Amino acid sequence: MPKVKTNEITLHYEIVGDGHPLLLITGVGYGGWFWHKVVPGLAEHFRVITFDNRGSGESDKPDGPYTVPMMATDTIRLLDHLQIEGAYVMGHSLGGYIAQEMIVSRPKLVSKLVLASTNHGGQNVIPITPEALEVLTNREGDPVELVKRGIAIACAPGFAERQPETVEELMAYRFTNPVPPPQYQAQVAAGAGMSFLDDTQVANRMASIHIPTLILFGEDDKVVPPGNAELMREKIATSSVQLIPEAGHIFPIEAPKETVKILIKFLEG
Repeated sequence: MPKVKTNEITLHYEIVGDGHPLLLITGVGYGGWFWHKVVPGLAEHFRVITFDNRGSGESDKPDGPYTVPMMATDTIRLLDHLQIEGAYVMGHSLGGYIAQEMIVSRPKLVSKLVLASTNHGGQNVIPITPEALEVLTNREGDPVELVKRGIAIACAPGFAERQPETVEELMAYRFTNPVPPPQYQAQVAAGAGMSFLDDTQVANRMASIHIPTLILFGEDDKVVPPGNAELMREKIATSSVQLIPEAGHIFPIEAPKETVKILIKFLEG
């Protein structure tokens, strides 16, 4: 499996398919596995690049603190290693912050952008729902039940009943590929650090995005409420919003066929 030394750590990455390069950036607690249900369909159209963020998967897991600029530098140097400029980039949750930072740092590195299940940072965002916050912060109880509660809050209501086999797959991943607690918290803290941006910083960052941008959410997202999509659209002149019905925060796993269809239409349009 290919690895590259970048920003004083080693990142594990994978490439599937041919065509225009499409980089997928995960959020907290997941490696590149997060995209496994959408990669086959996307790889029929694009050169799909997935990787494990620092702290996850087969990449190095240094001690924290982690920051979004640090993780963006990891990602930029991966693309530099692959000699790619003008990539399509999709960032999910924390990965959305990383994608934004990439454009601020290296505007020409990205030619189309998908911001998924994320927000623009700062204080003027719609916060995590109380029920999701309770699940994510209360770590008491049986580990299996903790994971089940986490999956339930990350998905749309009724998902476990509709797709029990996917829930089992998620459970197996969580217990066989865990992000160690210190590194998990370092990733969480990196995302939380974006809340300290002031209004001027947020406005300037969003105004620096001049490329076609799709803001994509599951309509039942309780972790990053979909109202944040409209807040970003108001600040990014070249953006549009789309919501996936009956899907929550991890819609690439909940609704992979719809996700692939939307992405192909946007990226090839």
